[in-house]
Amino acid sequence: MTPEKVLDALRNVQEPDLGKDIVTLNMVKDIVISGNTVSFTVVLTTPACPMKDMIGRACENAVKLLVNKEAVVTVNFTANTSTNRKDTGAVLPKVKNIIAVISGKGGVGKSTVSANLALALAQGGAKVGLMDADIYGPSVPIMFGVRGERPMMKSMGSGEKGMIVPLERFGIKLMSIGLLVDEKNAVIWRGPMASSAIRQFVTDVLWDELDYLVIDMPPGTGDIHLTLVQTVPVTGAVIVTTPQDVALADAKKAIGMFSQAQIKVPIIGLVENMSYFTPAELPDNKYYIFGKEGGKRLAEEYDLPFLGQIPLVQSIREGGDMGVPIMMSDDMISRKAFEEFSANATRSIAMRNADMNAAKVAEVIE
Repeated sequence: MTPEKVLDALRNVQEPDLGKDIVTLNMVKDIVISGNTVSFTVVLTTPACPMKDMIGRACENAVKLLVNKEAVVTVNFTANTSTNRKDTGAVLPKVKNIIAVISGKGGVGKSTVSANLALALAQGGAKVGLMDADIYGPSVPIMFGVRGERPMMKSMGSGEKGMIVPLERFGIKLMSIGLLVDEKNAVIWRGPMASSAIRQFVTDVLWDELDYLVIDMPPGTGDIHLTLVQTVPVTGAVIVTTPQDVALADAKKAIGMFSQAQIKVPIIGLVENMSYFTPAELPDNKYYIFGKEGGKRLAEEYDLPFLGQIPLVQSIREGGDMGVPIMMSDDMISRKAFEEFSANATRSIAMRNADMNAAKVAEVIE
């Protein structure tokens, strides 16, 4: 065995999402050969890569079939999260991907989806932050069990302004207006004030190095959405809907907003929440309370990736209310749904990073 022969064999292993072999994509490093043993490292596009096991098996088979059938193959994995931010600039310079979770209306479960997406990405090994951009109805403090806690300020040196240090919970960084104001008080702000708060969450919070910053957006298509895309280069948006027609009609507005020529934020895909009700005592039963597969049809209509279906399960609601999201529980039915959704979202992000120009701040004509 020689490194050259091993590389030639690995040219037969495709990265399934990017459509090229792992050698051409420069994903193979550190080949070490000793007798019949060979080890090498495959550099994945994200720590949370759902294809890791499949790629590992394909590498082992390629070496045994094409180089040495007696070979003892060790495939190590590392990750260099893909990004389409070429010029990071002054705004969130160490954040590789910025994901906005949006819908056209409230009550469809954006905060639940955002929280568990962030946790699923983190459990895959990624560095993740969650920013609650819902100024008037923040949910993150309740959902993560940090009500009443306050973030600290960190001095950045003489002559520089201090930065807010986000809270950390379950391995992810958190920021919400609910961590800065008393939860008994309503935030009675006009649009410019709310937009200013969002800008501060981006520029004055010490997010540091992140593979993914998930942003839980407020309902609608208004000031805060425009401020966000004008302030930060958003990698893409995840659309959340339920199967019913009322939610689908508003999801179409969210898709329309982010598809406009002057905004041009790519849609990572669409996820259908509350797809069906499954009682704990009958885990194989599905009751389609809000209609069936409306989100799937909408994704097909707009030619968007369909990222998955999240069931309506009592434990998801209980977990959010108790401050322990479902991804931190032992409810395997709900966890599996969120893990599949996260895996599909991760793949869609990697594909868009490979195919698209660098993410830019939108220039919105107002």
